[in-house]
Amino acid sequence: MLAVSFFFSNFAPYLYTLKHMNSQNEIKPYVIGLDLGGTNSVFGIVDARGEIKATTAIKTGGFSSAADYVNASVEALQPIIEQVGGIDTIKAMGIGAPNGNYYSGTIEFAPNLSWAHDTKVPLAKMFSDRLGVPAALTNDANAAAIGEMVYGVARGMKDFIVITLGTGVGSGIVAGGRLLYGSDGFAGELGHVTMVRGSEGRKCGCGRTGCLEAYCSATGVARTAREMLSKTERPSLLRELDPEKITSLDVAIAAGKGDEMAKEIYEFTGHMLGEACADFAAFSSPEAFIFFGGMVKAGDLIMNPIREAYDNHVFPIYRGKAKFLVSGLDGASAAVLGAAAIGWEL
Repeated sequence: MLAVSFFFSNFAPYLYTLKHMNSQNEIKPYVIGLDLGGTNSVFGIVDARGEIKATTAIKTGGFSSAADYVNASVEALQPIIEQVGGIDTIKAMGIGAPNGNYYSGTIEFAPNLSWAHDTKVPLAKMFSDRLGVPAALTNDANAAAIGEMVYGVARGMKDFIVITLGTGVGSGIVAGGRLLYGSDGFAGELGHVTMVRGSEGRKCGCGRTGCLEAYCSATGVARTAREMLSKTERPSLLRELDPEKITSLDVAIAAGKGDEMAKEIYEFTGHMLGEACADFAAFSSPEAFIFFGGMVKAGDLIMNPIREAYDNHVFPIYRGKAKFLVSGLDGASAAVLGAAAIGWEL
């Protein structure tokens, strides 16, 4: 409860006070948290102490419309809602989603979501209408940042950046103890800073070229692997795989077995991330960069080149100050808990 108390005392814009929340919980003790990723959507039913009481998941893609996605989500949710006593026990729903706008409750032009790629989707309202409970939405990386500062390695910190490495590259920026949303709700899209300018830059899913996401996401690592394999005849365990089906996990496994090309892929990826972090330090001087997502399971293969490149490129007054940390929460817990936290303020 200490972490929760700290959070409520310092982040009032995001949640009710603990006293108010507890009075509400006598009737409705749970909220639903949704971590909506580019590949998987993970749902959790969470109590006031941050305990996830039940979970379920569906694939995010493969739907022709947002309505179909919501229908499949509600169908998956029904068994776990019944498990905790039915919809009357659910106070609200919080959603963390790519290109999620906290102010409007919409997902807007999300490059990695086929059903929200070229439109605005009022997802919070759609879930609210279907479930009959209030719903709110924020960027998925912002949700991860909230979860990390309440329950993870950012407890007690007021200035840090969470970088999520998954299908895309997301970020949640906390400065002075407050999440940065900006004037329109979209502050902190650090995955779409330009790292390679001009015609040589890779095409990103957002439609631009040279974005950090195009190189340092899980899909970016796979693209780097295919490029290296096509440009050289060097031996590699990756040559045993269909190039079009190579994943970042395949690269991590090969690197773990000592494959030199796979290790170079992570060196390339980590160095680009480190250079980007060196730039990010210049605008918020964070106490820590916290990395979250499946790619960080590669451990030192990616973290060591991040730290090395950061030290080599950061403005000297920032050198040696920032910590480089891996999320202290397992799997999707940080994002689910962060998303659920948004529901308590409704």
